[in-house]
Amino acid sequence: MRRPWDRLVLFALAAGFVVTGARGEWRGVDLSYVNELEDCGAVYRSGSASVDPYALFAGSGANLVRLRLWVAPTWTDYSTLEDVTKSMRRARSAGMTVLLDFHYSDDWAHPGKQLRPAGWPASDDVEALAAQLHDYTKETLEALERSAGLPDIVAVGNEINTALLVDEETAVDAPIDWSRKAHLLQAGIAAVRDVSRVSGHPMDVMLHVAQPENVQGWFDAALDHGVSDFDVIGISYYPKWSRVPLAELGDTLRALKERFERRVAIVETAYPWTLDSRDSAGNLLGADSLETAYAATPDGQAAFLRDLRASVRRAGGEGVIYWEPAWVTSSCETRWGKGSHWENATLLDFDHRLLPGAAALLAPHP
Repeated sequence: MRRPWDRLVLFALAAGFVVTGARGEWRGVDLSYVNELEDCGAVYRSGSASVDPYALFAGSGANLVRLRLWVAPTWTDYSTLEDVTKSMRRARSAGMTVLLDFHYSDDWAHPGKQLRPAGWPASDDVEALAAQLHDYTKETLEALERSAGLPDIVAVGNEINTALLVDEETAVDAPIDWSRKAHLLQAGIAAVRDVSRVSGHPMDVMLHVAQPENVQGWFDAALDHGVSDFDVIGISYYPKWSRVPLAELGDTLRALKERFERRVAIVETAYPWTLDSRDSAGNLLGADSLETAYAATPDGQAAFLRDLRASVRRAGGEGVIYWEPAWVTSSCETRWGKGSHWENATLLDFDHRLLPGAAALLAPHP
């Protein structure tokens, strides 16, 4: 049986519909894995037809694509500058705004893991490291300008709760040398502003912290140390890792927006639509990821995302970006298993067709 959201996508694709950028509410999707998944044979579907995943999500209302970038990974050929260039071209063809997420690492960066790229200056040479960060950011953006166009939003780091560009993982509550950290952040921000000024292409600067309960203290410290030239506070929000229930999220976001007088957005989130699996790769989001009011079902996921979106909107936030809604199972392998660790938390069912959660999160608001 063809479902209502299938008909929506087919209509949009047949009509040549594309969105024209993230004007107003951000309805975003992180599609960083898509190129790799397609190389592994993944096929995305609307009804019985195979479709381009960028067009699939754009046809569902997505108006923003987020893409991660690693410096020089030796363990993958993806999320490199070449791969991101390809993804940015696809996003532009689908009519979507682009958020470029600099990890400033050769590997995943997240709280407690902000490892210096192997080829960069020593972590204790802060001046050399700041110069490297500035030049890398500037040169990367200039290369993108020549090949795919500039992004619209730049995240200077990914989930930068802890110390940046260090040599080993740290505890998430370890003390931070804020003088050092501020110097590095200012170097990255300055590079974005330099390229924006010369190119004439406006790019918003985002600083991204994981979990809303960590945001106020982090930005208080950042501002105290002179980090003020940014436009957007980006927040990861996963019930599994956050102490803030969804019912309280709106008040938290509103307070942050008023305190810091910056735009606020949820730039990573996800919720499982099932606890089942179709491959041997262990799922990252299990029963410990659920809120009581929202079951791990397609309707439960849709209800969570509908309420999350409404909460962000009422708080005056920019919108919501879903992390890896297309990371379906395939022949791809990670360092931890074969398949997908996220297949139960995508916006696609096990047949790679849209779930009702896609419309709940992405359909334009009336």
